Amino acid sequence: MSTSLLPLRRLTPPVHLLRAFSTVARFGGVSRAAEALHLTQSAVSKQIQELEKWVGVDLFERSRKRLTLTPAGERYEKAVRTLLSQLESATLELITSTDGGGALHLSSLPTFGASWLIPRLPQFQQQHPQVTLHFEPYSYDPESPNLDCSIQFGEGHWPGTRAHYLDGQDVALIAPPASLGGAAIHTPADVAQYTRLRHLTIPHAWMTWAQAWEVQNIDPLAGLQFDQFQTIIQAVMAGMGVALVPRCLVEGQIAKGLVREPLPEHGLVSNLGYWLCYPESRANIAPLVAFRNWLLQQARPYKEPTSNNLATQQKRSRQRSISNE
Repeated sequence: MSTSLLPLRRLTPPVHLLRAFSTVARFGGVSRAAEALHLTQSAVSKQIQELEKWVGVDLFERSRKRLTLTPAGERYEKAVRTLLSQLESATLELITSTDGGGALHLSSLPTFGASWLIPRLPQFQQQHPQVTLHFEPYSYDPESPNLDCSIQFGEGHWPGTRAHYLDGQDVALIAPPASLGGAAIHTPADVAQYTRLRHLTIPHAWMTWAQAWEVQNIDPLAGLQFDQFQTIIQAVMAGMGVALVPRCLVEGQIAKGLVREPLPEHGLVSNLGYWLCYPESRANIAPLVAFRNWLLQQARPYKEPTSNNLATQQKRSRQRSISNE
């Protein structure tokens, strides 16, 4: 008989059988699964047998006291595990969805999450105890079906999504701590004495900086390259070179003297930053509305990038130099 003609009930095993199957697969045996499910071993064994009879396929190979998934069982277990997890999440969201609450599935770039978002979250939890946050592995796709929202780094334009600027445009020039010694940096040209550290996704940052401050004695494309700002910050702390880093990620290290900012007035206003992003279809779900409104209260105003206000910056810099002479 074609599976398309089978009764719906025949294709939908009871949840308690699926849970028993998934738990036995996870523990590799009935004994530990029975403990986790608070059932007797006999009851768990009967549920596994009933499920195999239900689907008409052997899910386990039995050898002595250990159960090993068959190839068909392995494929089925992966699907069942995912479905049970989704069912639990949906149930949790339903239970907690009164008074604007519910579960919010989100992801964030690791460095921004650790440096900027996590320190602020206790305030959100205090103000919105009805919202449960589920952090998922970071995804570059703001429209990922597993996410309600994500924090992305870029110019703020992702097709099919709404984006709200949070922070990150203000870029600081950081150097190793004074305790490590090293050449003094009094002018932008002094940066040439250090190795420049670069971020993989922003390879031209030093070129923009050099053009902004008319520095001609460095190769803006030379230097060590890293894939995360956190790694770059650690490298600067270790004395490996100087770097251009979003100020919001390094304010704590500057305040503690772990890195120094030798030229506070010679940073950049970048066209890149951190943005809260979410698909249009999720714009009005209650947990996201609460999170978005709170998050935008923490955000800094968007500024015009350095390329558009360079003349103003240079004029102010010259005025400061004259006033300090």
